[in-house]
Formats: sequence, C-alpha cells, structure tokens
Amino acid sequence: MTTAPELDPTTPAALEDPFAFYAEAREQAPLIRLALPGLGTIWTLTRHADARAMLGDPRFAITPGSFQTPQGVPEEYLGYLHTMSEMDGPEHLRLRRLLTPAFAPRRIAGFRAEIAGIVDSLLDALPEDEPVDLLERFTKPLPMEVICAIVGIREPERPRWHEFGATIVSGVGSAFGAAVPEFVEAAKQEVAGRRREPGTDLVSDLVRAATEDGDRLTDTEVVTLIWHLLLAGQTPVNLIANAVEALLRHPDQLAALRADHGLIPSAVEEFLRWCGPNLLAVPRYAGADVELHGHTVRKGEPVIAALGSANRDPRVFAEPDRLDITRSTTGHLGFGHGPHFCLGASIARAQTEIALGTLLKRYPDLRFAAEPKRNCDGGTWRLAALPVRLTG
Repeated sequence: MTTAPELDPTTPAALEDPFAFYAEAREQAPLIRLALPGLGTIWTLTRHADARAMLGDPRFAITPGSFQTPQGVPEEYLGYLHTMSEMDGPEHLRLRRLLTPAFAPRRIAGFRAEIAGIVDSLLDALPEDEPVDLLERFTKPLPMEVICAIVGIREPERPRWHEFGATIVSGVGSAFGAAVPEFVEAAKQEVAGRRREPGTDLVSDLVRAATEDGDRLTDTEVVTLIWHLLLAGQTPVNLIANAVEALLRHPDQLAALRADHGLIPSAVEEFLRWCGPNLLAVPRYAGADVELHGHTVRKGEPVIAALGSANRDPRVFAEPDRLDITRSTTGHLGFGHGPHFCLGASIARAQTEIALGTLLKRYPDLRFAAEPKRNCDGGTWRLAALPVRLTG
C-alpha cells in the first residue's frame, strides 16, 4: 500500500495560489493528508467525483460531537448556537423538511426587488470621484443588510444587527461572548412579534411552517436558524468581491457580460466554481472504518473535501483553470452537496446576480484603483481590500 502524500496548504506559495497547489496535489493522488491548523493532519479528497460522493455518503457525518462550545457565552444561551450544520440524521432531516420551503428559489425571488433596493442604496452612498474599497463599502455590508430585510428587522434596529453580525463573525474574544445574549434576546423578540402578527418576511414563514402531520419549529429553533443565517449568510461578501476582481482581470469576460446581461446567472455559477470562497468543506467524520483509495479511514477520523480542487478537476470541467462565464458548470460544489447542501444558496445567488448586474450597468468605466490585497487564509479564498474607481 502506498502512503498518502502529506502536504502543507499554509506555505506562502500555497496561500498565494491555492488552485495551483491543489492542481499538483490532485494529480499526485485522489486522497492526500493535509496539515490544517487546529485540525492536525486530515484525510483530504482532491477530485470531484470522490468529494461529491463523500459529501453525500451517510457513512461520513457532521456529528453533534463536532459542536465546539464557544468561550465566554453564558450556558443558558449555548443551545441557540447549535445549528443544522452540526446535526445529522433524523434531527437534521426534520429541520430541513420544515425550512426548505422558506428558502426555495421561488420564495427568495419574492425578495429580489428588496435586495435590488439595498444594492442601489449602498452604491448611491459611494463616492464616484475618488477611489473606494468596494469590499469594505459594498460587499461587506450588503449580506447583513439583506439578512435584516428578509428576516424583517425594522430600519431603526438594523445598525444594532450589523454590530451583531460583525462581532459574531469574528467569533473570538469577550465581545463575542457578550454579543450572543444580546442577539438571542433580540431574535426572541422578533420571533414573538411574528407569532402575534405574522408578516411577509422569512421569520413569519418559519413560524407558520408545518409538516402534514403538524410538526412545527419551536421558538428556539427559529432563533437558532436566524443565528445560522448570521454566520452562513456572509458568503456573498467574498463571492461578489472575488467575482469583481475576476472580471476586471479578464476583460474579455467583462465585455461579454456587459454585452449580454442574460449571462449573469451562468456567470455567477462560474464564479462559484472558479473563485468560490470556500476552498475546503466542513469536515465529516467516519462512522465506521472506511476504505478510500487503498487507505483505511478509521472510525471517528475526519475527512475533508477540497472544494477548490474538485471545482477545477479536468475530469469534469474542460480547461478548468480558464474563466468562462458561458460554460455549463452543472455539478460544481460551490455550495457543497448532499444533506448539508447550503440552505441559503438561493439567497446568495440572488444577491450576487443583482449586485454584479447593477455594478456593470451603473459603472461602465469600473476599474482597479490599486492592486487588490488578499488575506492569507488556507480555508477561504478572500480579499482584504478591493480598491476601485467607479467612474472615469
């Protein structure tokens, strides 16, 4: 039996160009060992077919035991932090069945006009006669504002929720521990208000949700779902920024998209494949000893799918390192696969489509004001700054 290659994705070269790093790893072996900070050396699948299969394989699960207790959070609030992303089996299936209608593409389409208004408002506030960091001024505030809108947070309360989002996403320090009770109490008030007087927002959908046998979400489950939105709903921050950078570096693709805005949906799928922010999936844990490519993954050992590698696998995508907004990207793993496929995918797609479409229409001279800066993050492909000029 050969030994699985052991590689370090945190070297300067790997951090600078993880796609080249994974291309080399993918051709070395379908199963490698990655040295990941905080996780140790972990089994990693590099090829699309294997990654997709594992993500849908019930032998590999996100177990309740994987829930990490945050430091500094009062014990009575910990239950609100245990989201669907740490559940499997009947508990996860029950919640998924109740939540899916509220996140269906048709339902999210009903929020598109509101999302478009938010995009316009954020762009209206940008200076057009000087350089602006599009990441800081546009892509960062957009998802939180959209979450507030679809959850039904009233305008006067939204600055407070933006503070919740910024503090919670940071995930560390005493500020995090202090923010959790404040968030939970605010979310409980929102849920109680919708119980009394339902509206047209997402929380109202959730408090009304029921299965044919009468099963309903509890108030705690609705609050937990709002918490999950605050955490997972930040994907468009990096996806939109990565997409803008990609377009500005590929003038042929930018010109094609300007010429035909009908390509925007397919372009968003290509950005999810080519420069999606999630380089690695959430680890799964083997429920029993499993053989993978001649290696035994022992019960309880973690296995991870390298999404940034799978999405550029030449076995699935022709010329995978070439950005092509007209290609068919059916099967990309930008939102994962299987039971834990991203519940908010329709929200992220809608935001990204509207944000890109509006930017291109409003600013035909959009260009870099300086070289964009990237964060050195082995798990997420993300910018630290995106300086642009909006007009001539």
